[in-house]
Amino acid sequence: MRHLNSGRRLNRTTPHRKAMFANMACALIKHEQITTTVPKAKELRPVVERLVTKAKNGKGSLHARRLAISQIKDEAMVKKLFDVLGPRYASRPGGYIRVLKAGYRYGDAAAMAVIEFVDRDPDAKGKDSGPVETGDEAGGG
Repeated sequence: MRHLNSGRRLNRTTPHRKAMFANMACALIKHEQITTTVPKAKELRPVVERLVTKAKNGKGSLHARRLAISQIKDEAMVKKLFDVLGPRYASRPGGYIRVLKAGYRYGDAAAMAVIEFVDRDPDAKGKDSGPVETGDEAGGG
């Protein structure tokens, strides 16, 4: 019986699940919108909302920053969380994340979802997500 055992296991061990949610939370904070499966998106929402609440209520305290770093392991994203996202949602009483159904994945027909911040910055999507091609390197020859 699963009394008082909340949350989905997602067919992963506990350390794998914690690392996966840390990576997904980091990607969501960086790009402010990601695409994943519906169960992962629904499980990721409380993780990120707690981090945003820490950033909003912590007001830059060192303890709140260290708690966030212990969870997502990326200091640049913690900086964005406290400097950009915390002040953005300062007057909002929760509900910072939206999960939208996005059809089914080709190949295994898994239900997909887009998870995003409610008042997201459209310019953040895809920023710093890979090598940037400059005019000098293109063209070969």
